[in-house]
Amino acid sequence: QFPRSSLNFDASEMLNSFKAVDFYRKLKRDLQAELTETSFAGAALSIFAAVVMLALIFAELNSFLAIQEESKVVLDQITSVTDDTLQININITFHRLKCEYASVDVTNFMGTHDAEMAARVQKVHLNKAGLTTTEHPDRPAVQHSTDEVHDGSMTTELLTELTFEAHHHTHQIMIVNFFAPWCHWCQRLEPVWEKSTATLAQKYPGDDRLFLAKVDCTAPGGDVLCLKHRVDAFPTILVFRKDDTGTSEHEVFHGERSVPAITAWAENFLAQAKNHIARTKVVDSDMDGNVDSHSGVGCMVSGLVHVQRAPGMLKIQAASESHQFNWETMDVSHTINHLSFGPFLSENAWAVLPHHIAAAVGAMDDRSFASEQHEPTTHEHYIKVVRHDVTPPAKWRSPTV
Repeated sequence: QFPRSSLNFDASEMLNSFKAVDFYRKLKRDLQAELTETSFAGAALSIFAAVVMLALIFAELNSFLAIQEESKVVLDQITSVTDDTLQININITFHRLKCEYASVDVTNFMGTHDAEMAARVQKVHLNKAGLTTTEHPDRPAVQHSTDEVHDGSMTTELLTELTFEAHHHTHQIMIVNFFAPWCHWCQRLEPVWEKSTATLAQKYPGDDRLFLAKVDCTAPGGDVLCLKHRVDAFPTILVFRKDDTGTSEHEVFHGERSVPAITAWAENFLAQAKNHIARTKVVDSDMDGNVDSHSGVGCMVSGLVHVQRAPGMLKIQAASESHQFNWETMDVSHTINHLSFGPFLSENAWAVLPHHIAAAVGAMDDRSFASEQHEPTTHEHYIKVVRHDVTPPAKWRSPTV
């Protein structure tokens, strides 16, 4: 056995040899005060160096954690039939365009129409406050009596600005046909309207609770009424009630233009005036599931359409196969609640989109466009659509958006 003192000596020698390679030797505590001194310059330099080191550490860490974006422009390739179409998502509010006139159409750069696009679109009626009321269903075209003849004298009273209000607040129900003599559909409706007035007068003699009248929108005194009540299509048949106020909404008739249909519809309002049935502005007199009248001054058009991935045009315009429009009062002011291109994105998909791409997806959202009052106005929005594929990092385990 080695002596204990010999082992201690060897260990001490090894420890001293290891300390000899120390590059950061320090002064003994009792010598520090004699050999060193502090200064303001040294303190400032030390603080500055510490701040710089912390800033560099933070910058390097932030750079390490940041997502690096790499953009490439590549030629788009169509690999399937679905890649050949583009989905357009719309939600647009028309404040003064009625749903029965709001037509959605799509044309491509060749001018070809796709009539089936509107079948994917929903239209909802809006009241004066801009609130949704009822959905506007797809209905067949308005039917007309083509062989109706009224042999008797004109029995419908022609109202003007001077006589309108007196009749309005005298009769429980006043139904008015706003027309223009040059309108083809008004000319076809004239004998039907006159005969309907005569039929109701014979059926309910002396009953002044129901009153049918007409207004010529081209005659002095009549044009003012048409502007006041925003008659934007001819013919327009409106219902006025005795207790109407300045903010009341008047339902519009859009049922069949025949004597039986109009008289049955008018009798429904007479029954309401007699309290025989509940009062309502949505009337289906023939019980066929298609209402004959409704209220509403605006329309919200929403849904989606699929179009060819080629230059084209999405048109929402006033169109009707049974009216002629009064462009002086037609107001297509609108608010684009949402307009985007491509499939709907999930919350996870929105999370991986770079900010500048996410902002461009709904660039037109919540923008309003107003038409000039009493001036025919067309709004055209030019939008350039560029496809983007965003591929997240592999470690995210998220699919390409």
